[in-house]
Amino acid sequence: MTDQSTPEATSSNSARAATAPARTGSGEAGAGAGVSRRRLLGTAGATGLVLGAAGAGLGYTAAPAGATPLTALGADRAMFHGKHQPGITDALQARGHLIAFDLVPGAGRREAAALLRRWSATAERLMAGEPAPHDDTDVALDAGPSALTVTFGFGHSFFDRTDLSRQRPGALDPLPDFSSDRLDQARSNGDLWVQIGANDALVAFHALRALQKDAGGAARVRWQMNGFNRSPGATARPMTARNLMGQIDGTRNPKPADPDFDQRLFVPANGDPAWMANGSYVVVRRIRMLLDDWEKLSLTQQEDVIGRRKSDGAPLSGGSETTAMDLEKTGKDGTYVVPVNAHARITRPDQNGGAAMLRRPFSYHDGFDTDGTPDAGLLFICWQADPLRGFVPVQRKLDRGDALSAYVRHEASGLFAVPGGAAKGEYVGQRLLEG
Repeated sequence: MTDQSTPEATSSNSARAATAPARTGSGEAGAGAGVSRRRLLGTAGATGLVLGAAGAGLGYTAAPAGATPLTALGADRAMFHGKHQPGITDALQARGHLIAFDLVPGAGRREAAALLRRWSATAERLMAGEPAPHDDTDVALDAGPSALTVTFGFGHSFFDRTDLSRQRPGALDPLPDFSSDRLDQARSNGDLWVQIGANDALVAFHALRALQKDAGGAARVRWQMNGFNRSPGATARPMTARNLMGQIDGTRNPKPADPDFDQRLFVPANGDPAWMANGSYVVVRRIRMLLDDWEKLSLTQQEDVIGRRKSDGAPLSGGSETTAMDLEKTGKDGTYVVPVNAHARITRPDQNGGAAMLRRPFSYHDGFDTDGTPDAGLLFICWQADPLRGFVPVQRKLDRGDALSAYVRHEASGLFAVPGGAAKGEYVGQRLLEG
């Protein structure tokens, strides 16, 4: 975890649809054949009407007068085609799935190209709120796109399996070992990586299932993780997300308005290798939070570990969440107000040679251990133009003395090359696989 926040504005890859796209699968009435269930629900939410006694028997309740239309979140749509892949600079979504695949023995470049072609076609349709190209499960039949994004990446091992090792970027070299790592290799790395995000759980699962089915006989699931964030609209105003420790998490994220935003996040259009133009590198870490130990700390102790107030994310040196941290400020006893090992101090870009990365995480909860310890924490996802200049120097410094290290455990890790967005008529990775 680092002291950086989600972008305040979505990227050019995202656009709000005026209405939810029509679905053509079973269960929807055709034009002129009556009012569809989606239209009925949208109308009820928009006008404050209710389904009456019949609806009450199905579990429906009255919508308060002036309520937000039920279709508001469902109509949000991200664009599949663009300069960059979706799911990088888009706003945080309420539900996420991460899944890694390994190509099956005997599958190579040809099979990988066919798979990425299938995946891209499916992602394009699902992100538009349309059914999967074939064998749609109807899980998301009644929903709009719900800000669905699907992002694809390649792991280090992918290039050996497809005889493309000469095209493997140097930035994809394996991450160094860190002393705090307790990595499960079965849940780390992989040939192919897919990130799914949406503001509706059924829409997200629908995409996960469709892409897993598309893998067919070409690739098998290596690992899969599920995450969540606060739902859009749950707070009275836009706010930086909180993690499961209750802390505002990500105050100093790079923002699209920053003059060096693209330089920090994306490979230049004339970068090397050429197929990675406008792409990015993503580090994925499953970080378990030792919540039982964390929750034994007093509020003051928790704030000293982080270096920020828990209530509003402001630095302990004073001000608001966005106030610059005064690292030299001392208290009456002469000690630094922001402790020298505070997480927020250590992760500041100006304390790491300018190293910066865009964090776009999900929280997770995978139940409880037999002793009641929660298996919960953060699916840490960070984006940068070069992980050796972004993630690695920050993590090395955290490894040497971060106060938060006593309350987290890094249990899985992966690094993936995420190529630029696909142009209309292209599939993701085409310049690599057919170049």
